[in-house]
Amino acid sequence: MRHREGQRSWVIIAAMCLIAFAWMPEYERCLVLAANRDEFHQRPAGPLAWWPEPLDCLAGRDLKAGGTWLAVARNGRWAAVTNFRDPGAPTGTASRGDLPLAFLRGDSSPADCVASAYARRADYGPFNFLAGDRNSLWYAGSRARPQAVQPGLHALSNGLLDQAWPKSRRATTALGGLLAGANEIDPDRLFDLLDDREPASDEELPDTGIGLEAERMLSPPFIVSSGYGTRSSTVLSLGTEILAAERRFAGNGQTLGELCYRYARVDL
Repeated sequence: MRHREGQRSWVIIAAMCLIAFAWMPEYERCLVLAANRDEFHQRPAGPLAWWPEPLDCLAGRDLKAGGTWLAVARNGRWAAVTNFRDPGAPTGTASRGDLPLAFLRGDSSPADCVASAYARRADYGPFNFLAGDRNSLWYAGSRARPQAVQPGLHALSNGLLDQAWPKSRRATTALGGLLAGANEIDPDRLFDLLDDREPASDEELPDTGIGLEAERMLSPPFIVSSGYGTRSSTVLSLGTEILAAERRFAGNGQTLGELCYRYARVDL
């Protein structure tokens, strides 16, 4: 693709992310997910932890705006958000990190929740939104009408769901290979899948209006740079037992800490 050399848009690339997941509602373990959160290193954030009632969910916390990027409840309801890369779009008046919390705070269906988010899309900066429970998974975004996610392997970065960016293709291919014939979920192998730091070739890069230099920097699943990069990796497995684990990283890509939660799903 043709790129504009020399253009810099560091302000608008905040909170770029990657979510690779297998949605398998026909099985007891209906979801396996591996996600990287990319953000400016100076933006404060709290680690994966239980939030107090009435939310009572596991989630990291954006300490600047108060929301989160991925959350899961004791009953297996979960939601996640990424930014949609659109350099010319307005930033909105509300935080995108409120979207996952709105789903877990209420009792609306995934379909109704993403429809509500889509109806209010002008309130937010460009976003992608996933909301699911044991039986259904829905997606919508500021550039995508609400739709049910079909069973199978999927990836969501900062374009549309399953848009064929190099990092998305690599992550879904790796996840599919990991799950083939697997009887148990090994968090370390999911973390290894996310720790792919090899940039894509220039020929593979999308042209999203941020310039070739930034496209190169953002192209691997795991991003390392001094001011901006992968801040945390999260893995999630939903069945009768729920596994949620997180690794946090410094600006040089070194691991700062790891947390792992396992608990029985509480059906309400």
